[in-house]
Amino acid sequence: MERPAAYDSPTPAQIESDSAAEPQEVSRSWKDYVSITKVGINVANLWTTFAGLWLAGHGRLEGYTTVVTLAGTALVVGGGAALNNWIDRDIDRVMPRTAKRPLANGRIPAVQGLLLGSAISLAGLVLLAVGINGLTALTALVGWFTYVIVYTLWLKRTTTLNTVVGGIAGAVPPLIGWAAVRGTLDPSAWILFLIIFLWQPPHFFALAMKRVEDYRAAGIPMLPVVRGFEPTRRQMLGYTAVLWPVSLLLFWTGAAGWLYVIPAAILGGIYVGMSLWGFRTSDPMKWANGMFRYSLIYLMAICAAAIVGVE
Repeated sequence: MERPAAYDSPTPAQIESDSAAEPQEVSRSWKDYVSITKVGINVANLWTTFAGLWLAGHGRLEGYTTVVTLAGTALVVGGGAALNNWIDRDIDRVMPRTAKRPLANGRIPAVQGLLLGSAISLAGLVLLAVGINGLTALTALVGWFTYVIVYTLWLKRTTTLNTVVGGIAGAVPPLIGWAAVRGTLDPSAWILFLIIFLWQPPHFFALAMKRVEDYRAAGIPMLPVVRGFEPTRRQMLGYTAVLWPVSLLLFWTGAAGWLYVIPAAILGGIYVGMSLWGFRTSDPMKWANGMFRYSLIYLMAICAAAIVGVE
């Protein structure tokens, strides 16, 4: 197991003692409860969900299906994020970037975080199952389980594979959108899944390089912490190199046309070029910051290209 330090996940028996140890009078607001659902990550997931909806519907969407699917997905993703914050509140206290999170500093009691995350996760799954179809709800459940149980509760603290396996959860939203429209998962849906899955390691490896000392202090075995920057750069190049041709497959399946494939080719080429530059730069932190920012641009742009270029 690749574990630089010992930080154990909270057990159910610790929840009550955690709450008792927290100050009884704390200043909290509704914004604190919203923040533990990780709104920024939720928006990104809804963007990829919408891309799945749009491509599956060939650019024609039914209002009810769209609204219910996005609402259900937002609840499931937000609930999973809240549970992630609940599980990670001990290590979040160690890292400056996360120390002020409401569950980490006690503004929200641990029990409330657990109940909120569980309740909205369940509400989202029920909404998708009753309001859309069983496959959509099952797909969302797979993503939730991978993120909360497999990634957060297990792999995050034990192996550098946490980022890769955890990427399965982040790649599920376009499948949710596709299943909501078609009631099945066609090859194009799985290509969307692969695009987002391959995008995630270089995105999170760049973040891990930027925050390497935070992760080291918290005992989280991110790749740059355990193996260093050079292996991390090699893996980032490998993922971007595979992502580039995979992203073009939507043109091959007929899901998207020339208005998609040309921007996709350019975006992927830039990503690979930036990855290669990582082996020549004398400032790896500046390069990692640039890679992180471009990864966000890439995600938004590739989905936008798919939406515009739908066939």
